[in-house]
Amino acid sequence: MAFISVTRSLLVHPGNRYIRIMAQSVSSSAGKKLIRIDVSSDTVCPWCFVGKRNLDKAIASSKDQYDFEIRWHPFFLNPSAPKEGVNKKDFYENKFGSQNQGIIARMTEVFRGLGLEYNMSGLTGNTLDSHRLLYLAGQQGLDKQHNLAEELFLGYFTQGKYIGDKEFLVECARKVGVEGAAEFLDDPNSGLNEVHEELKKYSANISGVPHFVLNGKHELSGGQPPEVYLRAFQVAAN
Repeated sequence: MAFISVTRSLLVHPGNRYIRIMAQSVSSSAGKKLIRIDVSSDTVCPWCFVGKRNLDKAIASSKDQYDFEIRWHPFFLNPSAPKEGVNKKDFYENKFGSQNQGIIARMTEVFRGLGLEYNMSGLTGNTLDSHRLLYLAGQQGLDKQHNLAEELFLGYFTQGKYIGDKEFLVECARKVGVEGAAEFLDDPNSGLNEVHEELKKYSANISGVPHFVLNGKHELSGGQPPEVYLRAFQVAAN
């Protein structure tokens, strides 16, 4: 694979909150090229949410040129995080020490640039169940999976919701039309093997997220601005 060299010279327009993922073939009836995007992400990674929002803007401004097929894959920033959750503020204070306040100030600024309020209240912890749920959503439609990622990010980063709370996860699933979420999550083995297989396939050789692979060969890392994704679309489509 090759990393994409990009410039920041293109303009974009904000898109809708939800993105309809479409196209099952290399080109549509209108002759648009298909861009497949594999996203490795963790649901407690703020830059993953930033990256998704900016990716959505780039998609909205280029949907007349391309069709998109987006798949979300798991990554664990803290694989040993407790399932019961810990205080988010205390966790990040212990993790980052004297740098913590600067990091919070930076993320608050970035989120406000997206029209969001960065919320440090609530708990943080193990993200396995959220990734199992994203797998279930993907089995019911890539648009549902993409929109579920949005709901999970919104709840955790702007509403103080705990990413390991079953009620929160089931409510997110309900909002985007994912069926059978409660029953699926009740069985701790549901989707477990699939999550670990995807982790090996898509995330074993990367050290950070978000990480994007376009059309199986062009790599892009970090929560980039929309124009960077637009340039990446052009490279991937050629």
